[in-house]
Amino acid sequence: MSEAADALRRVTAALPGGGETRTGQEAMAEAVAEALATGRHLVVQAGTGTGKTLAYLVPAALHGGRVVVSTTTKALQDQLATKDLPFLEEAAAPLLGRPLAWAVLKGRSNYVCLQRLREATVEQDGRLELDDLAPIHREQVRRIARWAATSATGDQAELDWSPSATAWEAVSVTSEQCPGATRCPLGDPCFAEAARRRAAEADVVVVNTHLYGLDVAAGGMVLGDHDVVVLDEAHALEDTIASTAGLAFSGGRLAHLAGLARRILDDDRLLVDLAAAGDDLAGALRRRHDERLSIPLPDDVLDALAASRRTLGRLLDALRAIDPPVVDAQQRKIRAQKAATSVADDLDRATTLDDGVVAWVEGPDHAPRLVVAPIDVGPVLAAGVWDKRTAVLTSATIPTGLPARVGLPADRVDELDVGSPFDFEAAGLLYCATHLPDPRRPEAPAALHDELEALILAAGGRTLALFTSWKAMRTAAEALRPRLAYRVLSQDELPKPALIAAFTADETSCLFATAGLFQGIDVPGDALRLVTVDRIPFPRPDDPLLQARRERAGADAFRLVDLPRAATLLAQAAGRLIRSSTDRGVVAVLDPRLATAGYRWDVVRALPPLRRTRHRSEVEAFLRSLG
Repeated sequence: MSEAADALRRVTAALPGGGETRTGQEAMAEAVAEALATGRHLVVQAGTGTGKTLAYLVPAALHGGRVVVSTTTKALQDQLATKDLPFLEEAAAPLLGRPLAWAVLKGRSNYVCLQRLREATVEQDGRLELDDLAPIHREQVRRIARWAATSATGDQAELDWSPSATAWEAVSVTSEQCPGATRCPLGDPCFAEAARRRAAEADVVVVNTHLYGLDVAAGGMVLGDHDVVVLDEAHALEDTIASTAGLAFSGGRLAHLAGLARRILDDDRLLVDLAAAGDDLAGALRRRHDERLSIPLPDDVLDALAASRRTLGRLLDALRAIDPPVVDAQQRKIRAQKAATSVADDLDRATTLDDGVVAWVEGPDHAPRLVVAPIDVGPVLAAGVWDKRTAVLTSATIPTGLPARVGLPADRVDELDVGSPFDFEAAGLLYCATHLPDPRRPEAPAALHDELEALILAAGGRTLALFTSWKAMRTAAEALRPRLAYRVLSQDELPKPALIAAFTADETSCLFATAGLFQGIDVPGDALRLVTVDRIPFPRPDDPLLQARRERAGADAFRLVDLPRAATLLAQAAGRLIRSSTDRGVVAVLDPRLATAGYRWDVVRALPPLRRTRHRSEVEAFLRSLG
């Protein structure tokens, strides 16, 4: 038995109840240990129930270098921070001869900024900055101040209530605004800096994938040196890096910048001009709403960006010219300068785009934004990750072709599928409703609602009904609420944590949701017996980034771009059902194409290996047998 497998067994034996031996978990731990020893990258598909977090944490702890673990969902980050790492901190001590030091690091805006809090709550020149806020936000800032005075971390997630965006913005800073610890009078006690110090001293640092992408884009300035990165939930890596390596710009950024500058500059004309430049840019973008743009950008958009840049130059000149005598005013100046410089950098990038990116306009009509993303994230990841450290990529569902799409060097990567310890054939059914019309036909919604009603009645409620659009979800909820005796929750009713809590607490309730809940929801036990998906979740044909990738793929576009994404998302949705060895139920795909289309096996093979059926009567009988 290898050192990693032996250590894993000793660690899992310390779990409550003594743990259990999982061959897939041991195989993964041995593969991770081999990757760390040889420096080869590893891609591991580890099905639900494998225990993949301990399978990579134990060999990472034995490795001895600094390890960053990146997760996409908050649920997994919370699991690592509240369960797996605290347990391993104690269990690993005998293996390492010392405790395992670990930390969670978030983006700077997640922490209270003590300097901003001071400025907001300390009287300056006979007035408070709080006076500029509405009473409800004012009271929330005071409440945050009372909490911050006793908090050890200043992390917003530790609040037991949710402040408004306005109130939190008044007491926090983004990385674009912060002057850094050495230039801030409260840099030493700063919560964000304390979190960074803990992370710098930790053996294992947990971050979200967005922050990791920002570190890659910043050349490692955010997280510092590390030997290993574990990219958990790696199925989302390509999209996240495309976002962080690109840029997003709206007229609202100039308006926000004008608000920052107003606290330090007495130049109404300049600030009015800056806000007007933002309005002009928004107008140019609004005329091209939902449009993919040419590269270089169209002349009208370039003209609006150039005008904004000229006004921004005037702002930077004005900020450099002032020398406030008061410390708090000096900090306002520095923050405004940093924010203005960041905006200027993005404007400069937007006016010098190359052929490797795609640009489009999205967002609500009142606040359109220009988005730019690289078509291929491989070069970004090769330079920022694969050439610098060993990477372990893992997920319950690894999309077909992922290593190539993210630029992993073919001669330096190993792939492994360790399966799942669950007996899916005994656990339930995969049902395809072949008698339903094609979901693109006009009669499909009514037939779908009838099918849902029959299935939900057989399950006694206990249903997670997933939809590929908000319209389909709302239409179904409206149609079925009067026809069902069970509570029907819909995703637009409550925040996600409250929604899942309500669904879990009321065991016969039904939750109707969209793609946002295809992953990151964990409801084991009797509250969930049926997961339905209205159609195979193919991406929108008009998505600009995917359009560009399809053009590059040519005749293989459907196989290389659309099919892997749809199969992965459907597999993520199906994975909501069996979350423990005792779970039982049905995954129902209400799209006949799963049984008839030429590509059907590419999709089916990505799903959990449940017993398959086309007969609703068999499904209803099985659901009723569960009680």
